[in-house]
Formats: sequence, C-alpha cells, structure tokens
Amino acid sequence: MSWLITNTLATFLLPPLALLCLLGLGLLLLKRRRKLATTLLFSGFALLWLGSTPYIAEGALHLLESRTHMVDMQGQSANAIIVLGGGSYARAPEYGGQDTVSHQTLERLRYAARLQRETGLPLLASGGKPEGSVLAEAEQMKIALEQDFRVPVRWIEIGSDNTAENARHSFELLQQAGIRKVYLVTHAWHMPRASNVFRRAGFEVIEAPTAFTTRNHVDILAFLPRADSLYDSKIFMHEVIGLLWCRLKSGAA
Repeated sequence: MSWLITNTLATFLLPPLALLCLLGLGLLLLKRRRKLATTLLFSGFALLWLGSTPYIAEGALHLLESRTHMVDMQGQSANAIIVLGGGSYARAPEYGGQDTVSHQTLERLRYAARLQRETGLPLLASGGKPEGSVLAEAEQMKIALEQDFRVPVRWIEIGSDNTAENARHSFELLQQAGIRKVYLVTHAWHMPRASNVFRRAGFEVIEAPTAFTTRNHVDILAFLPRADSLYDSKIFMHEVIGLLWCRLKSGAA
C-alpha cells in the first residue's frame, strides 16, 4: 500500500499529470482571474514543450549522469555484484503469459552479466513485487540471467518496493556472508540516488552504471517535441525529488 500511495502522490508531481493540472487550473480560472490564468496556461504550455524536447530532456539526464562514472575494474575491486530491478513486463504473451523483466531491467542485467563474467564475483539480484506481479522482480532477473545470459545468481532479494528497501534488505542478506564492498549496477541516471542510499545502508559502493544517455549528433529533430522525451523529463524530476528527499531525511537523522 505504501508503494501505491507514494507513486500516486509522485504522479501528481511529475509530468505529464503535473503539467495537465497546471493547464487545467489555468482554464478554470480563465473567466475569474484572467491574468493568473494566462500565466498558468503559458507556463504549462512552455514546460510541456521544453519537457518534451529531446535536447532539453537529454541535457537534464546528463546532469544526473555527470555525478557518476564508469567503473574501473583494474583499480577498483569488490566482493560481490548487486543489480537493481527496474520494473516488470507483466503477463508477457511470448513467455507463456508469465511475468518477466522489463526492457529497463534488461539493460541493467546485460551489463551485470558482463561484469560477472569479467570478475567471476557472486551476484545478487534485488527487487520485490511493488506492482503486484506473481514473481518478484529478483526472481524474474534470476531466470533471465541464468537462462538467457548463462550467468549464475547467488542471492535474490525479493522484499523491496523501492531503492531504499533494496539497499536495506540487500545489506541484511550480504552481511551474513561478510560482504560490504560491492559493485552496484543500475542506470546511470539512477546511480546518484542509488549509491547514496546503499552507502547509507552500510555498503562500500563501487558504482557500475549503465545505459548512459547518448546521441550520435544534434540536428533539428533534437529540438522538436517527442513523447519519449517527456518520459525522460519524468525520470529526471523523479530522481531530483528522490535526491532531495534523501537529503532531507539525512539532515533530519
């Protein structure tokens, strides 16, 4: 229930709903408070345009990704690998109607598999059932890693609904094996927040980010609104809110 409440509140703070609410409020006030309504409508339109523009949305993600760096396996060694879940592909028809990993999770698994092959380290998959799937994300990840990538999974953490719980439950699991220093695998834009909460949980984290935001070249299409760029803006705002929340909790502790 806490996951549902948190994500419902977040939906109202993030695009597109936050911008639609701004535009809707402007329309409601158009007759009674024309000046305020005009300001709201213009602001909502401008933010929607900017948030949907690839050049702006990608630039925003670059701000997050600049806070992490590629792992140097020659100079940095760990005792285990942790890969974080990134959602499920529910009731996948081509997999017999079973829940399996989403494309976002698959990007993380691909890099985690490569890291495991290069280091030979034991691997932990972390992810619960925040969306009510039959299989926990970690169970889906274990199946994909072992069957599709031929990489063994030593541990699965299936009790978490968010990144903070990923960190806490993973630490409890690996503490039993005497492991504190880990390679942490997740998206580059997620790494600043993820590494922060994993360090707070007690881990010594070596960041192993993947799926950086890249572009072959900048052309006119980079300045024309696209739906997937609005999704990138949503990711950026979600991570910024998450980082601010972490800082607020850290200051209150």
